[in-house]
Amino acid sequence: MTDPKVKQYLEFLRDERNSAALYRVLAEVEKNPKIAEVYRRLAAAEEAHVTTWAEKLKAAQAPVPSAKLDWRTRALIWAARRFGPGAVLPSMTALEKRGDQGYLKSGAPDGMAQQERSHAMLLNTISQTTRGGMEGAALAQLEGRHRSAGGNALRAAVLGANDGLVSNFSLIMGVAGAEVSNSTIVLTGIAGLLAGAISMALGEWVSVQSSRELYQKQIRTEQEEIAANPEEETEELALIYQARGLEEAAARQLARQMMSSEESALEALSRDELGIDPEELGGSAWEAAITSFLLFAVGAIIPLFPYFFLSGGPAIVVSAVCGAIGLFAIGAVITLFTGRSVLYSGTRQMLFGLAAAAVTFMIGRLIGVNIAG
Repeated sequence: MTDPKVKQYLEFLRDERNSAALYRVLAEVEKNPKIAEVYRRLAAAEEAHVTTWAEKLKAAQAPVPSAKLDWRTRALIWAARRFGPGAVLPSMTALEKRGDQGYLKSGAPDGMAQQERSHAMLLNTISQTTRGGMEGAALAQLEGRHRSAGGNALRAAVLGANDGLVSNFSLIMGVAGAEVSNSTIVLTGIAGLLAGAISMALGEWVSVQSSRELYQKQIRTEQEEIAANPEEETEELALIYQARGLEEAAARQLARQMMSSEESALEALSRDELGIDPEELGGSAWEAAITSFLLFAVGAIIPLFPYFFLSGGPAIVVSAVCGAIGLFAIGAVITLFTGRSVLYSGTRQMLFGLAAAAVTFMIGRLIGVNIAG
């Protein structure tokens, strides 16, 4: 057995261990017991893959390392516990697709690539359907497919911090290039931080609040339709369940059951017809606004704080270094969604951000010289 093969087995072993651990956590935090059971089955499938790669390592007379989660998995576990499964499902889907491609290229045992592809499709389906609820036999059908074949708050947080860092970094460098006083740079940086953070917060508040008001109107309309035409709404709900794969008789029975009380009928139609969770209505507008404000401010303060202690050339250098580190860190976090190399993603993000700051610095220098002249 060649060393490249052993290295590949080790990589697959680590990936499957990380996936299994994350699925176990998703099963713990998932509120819907049926979806939680799906996650447990996914974890069991990944653990079976772990056993396969461990046996291959033993057959190659290579040591099997002890289980240790990588930083990406620990970060996703934290996000899942903090924000819920929906925050990490897109990242998990991308990782499963990456595993499918890796298995196909490596000539993995029959069925393993197909299982990884099935996992990605299943996660994508859960991500889409849980926005409006996932009920009854529709979920059971998903579970059956898995047995035979094998939002995102976190993303918004990263992008919010990135917006704050890049925009204020470029602004500060542009003003610094004009060779103005240190107090002017600090004032400009604070103004840029507050203006950007307030704009982000207001935009987020308006967006979420508008969605909530629209959802409330749609639910009120649905409530009126239930009272006026309960038979028609029952038929509509039955058709939805049929479209999800239920037989006609089972779909009608489930629809009648859901329409047995006004409360359950309104919840079922809100989730299944409108795609609205009546308990959340898209989340809190104030929470979204405050979060956006803070995340933008965190990014924006990174290139600014050196000017609180330094001035002139040293302040510019330290600010650039802090901005570069912040950009690299954001690029590294983005790999949670893309599965790309941390070095590649972090370096790319850093170079783009530094290029933008360099352009504004040169423009500021040009304008400053012309004004002084």
